[in-house]
Amino acid sequence: MIPPHRPEQPDPTPAAEETHTLPPKQMEPEPFWNYQDFLLFLAFAFPLLIITVVAVRALPGTRVYGQAFQGLLAQLIWYGLVFGALYLMLRIRYGQPFWRSLGWRFPFRGMAMILFGGPLLAVGLGLVSVLLRTPEIQTPFQQMLNNRPTLLLFGLFAIIIGPLCEELAFRGFLMPLLVRSFGAVAGIVATGALFGFLHAPEYSWSWRHVLLITAAGVAFGWVRYKTGSTAASTTMHAAYNLTQFAAFLGQGQ
Repeated sequence: MIPPHRPEQPDPTPAAEETHTLPPKQMEPEPFWNYQDFLLFLAFAFPLLIITVVAVRALPGTRVYGQAFQGLLAQLIWYGLVFGALYLMLRIRYGQPFWRSLGWRFPFRGMAMILFGGPLLAVGLGLVSVLLRTPEIQTPFQQMLNNRPTLLLFGLFAIIIGPLCEELAFRGFLMPLLVRSFGAVAGIVATGALFGFLHAPEYSWSWRHVLLITAAGVAFGWVRYKTGSTAASTTMHAAYNLTQFAAFLGQGQ
């Protein structure tokens, strides 16, 4: 007996896979650079920092504004040299553009939420700081109120230059390597922890301050990962710093 003809049923496997497949990651898991490039970046960074600090302190015209101004000026020049070296590395060694390679994409999704997320994060971590009984520490930032040129340069750093350069270095250059090696969660947390550790000397190695800065770094890393854009994490970082800068001015006055 010939069995009745039945129309072929579509293979349910693709549909099932389509249903249960996670949405694609926003941030590319495979950066074209490697840890050798990161070590080369560090090999440029630290000697250039020493050279820049010594050179700026040797300039007689900068002494009138004090050591805080000299430190900010040295950091500004150092940023230019370090990221100039990174630019040349990406262009010469790989023939790739600087900004796009480090995830600078603009506009990005959720721009308004990210912009307001910065102040909310600052307030939230401020409340956590109170719960942790974070001690008051005399930081180098207190010296920034000594004169107007230093204060203006400090504001420029806090709101624009610092967030931009830190996000390009940590979330643009380092974090993709760690995410590729250890996964998204570990990569984001490890980058945030290193971010907090490198800020520790500014706060006399207070573990509470390091913990709070690490938490902020993890938040910036999560935004970078979800949006695939260092412009997004930079925007949130800048809004976060702007909130803290305003509080710093209010406290100083």
